[in-house]
Formats: sequence, structure tokens, C-alpha cells
Amino acid sequence: MAIHPIGIPAPSLRRLPIYYRRLRQMLDQGVEIASSKDLGESAGVPDAQARKDLSYLELDGRPGVGYNARTLAADLESFLGLINDKEAVLVGAGNLGMALALYPGFARYGLRIIALFDSDPAKLGELPDGRQVLPAEKLTDLVERLQVRIGIIAAPESVAQEVADALVAGGIEVIWNFASCKLKAPADVLVKNEDLAAELATLSHHISRRKISPCGGSER
Repeated sequence: MAIHPIGIPAPSLRRLPIYYRRLRQMLDQGVEIASSKDLGESAGVPDAQARKDLSYLELDGRPGVGYNARTLAADLESFLGLINDKEAVLVGAGNLGMALALYPGFARYGLRIIALFDSDPAKLGELPDGRQVLPAEKLTDLVERLQVRIGIIAAPESVAQEVADALVAGGIEVIWNFASCKLKAPADVLVKNEDLAAELATLSHHISRRKISPCGGSER
């Protein structure tokens, strides 16, 4: 499968996993043909935009019919790298870190968190599924020895940069950062920031602008 020579815009790339999730739902329901309208609705975009997004994979549906859901799902799996298992380590075994470590949905996308790290001795030890929560000082050595390429940070903001430096020293190539701060990393290390506090502030802003009507609806 060829990739469009001009590359794929970031908004389109972010929508591809949404289309994939919708396709998997359809296949689970026995639906074999996916329309661009259905896929677009799943991502909140018009059907024309869904078709454009998928065109970057050089895939075309049949006019008036749609896409073969099974074929399209397989192409997206290949394009997004979902068919390859990806091992990761997670730093920060607090509430958020444990929720991420135990989230079963990552498996469908090929992500396996193989070990957790924390600086709190009370959190160290074996989890019910056999994985270990290890001392933070072992992070760099283990990442380097196991050649892990993905690091997830769910540690407090005050130590997030220190954690990132330790991950980079071990050879990490991708950092998924859930700490509410921007990290400094070498140019060849991809950092994806998930600022939950900022997202909550955005939601709060939208809520504050809505007036609840007496009938339970809302007015803008």
C-alpha cells in the first residue's frame, strides 16, 4: 500500500484511528460495507472529508456502495502500524498510571505496557497480572537492555522532565506524556503531550457558556 507523496495532514491522521474503531465495530456487528457517511459521522466530519482522509492511503470506495470494511480495516492496521506489537514502559504508578496500565483497549492497537516504575517504595511489587512495578532508578537500564522504544509518563509535573531524560538516556524514541507540562527532548524523540487539565478547562469553558433551559435542554 502506497502513501500519498505529499504526506498526510495531522488532522486527517488523527481521524484514521477513529475510522478504524468504527470499522471494527461494524465488523463485530456483521456489517461488511462501510459508507463514507458513516465513517465521517464517527469522526464528526462530512463524508467528503472522510473520503479525502482515506485518499491519502490511495484507497477509493465504490461510488454509491462504499468501502469493503474488512479490507479497509486491514489497510488502516498496516498504515497505522497496529499489526506490530509495541512494547512500552510506564512511569508513575498512581491512579492515572494504574488506569493506563490496566486499560484493555491498548491491546487492539498493539501496545503492551511491559513494566511500570515509581519512586514510592510502597507502590513497588508485582501486579495481579504478573507485571512488576520497579524502582525508578532502574528505568534507564531496563529500557536500554530490553530495547523498549515507547515511554509513558504519568508521573507528577515536578519530576516529569527528569523522567523524560532517563527515558531518552535509555534509548526511548517516543514519549507519551500525561504530566501537565511541556518536555524538552532531542529532535529525534517524538513527544506527544496529553494535558488533561487543559482539556478539562476547555470543557469547563463550554459548560459555562451553556444556559440550561427549564425543560432540561440547553441554549447556546
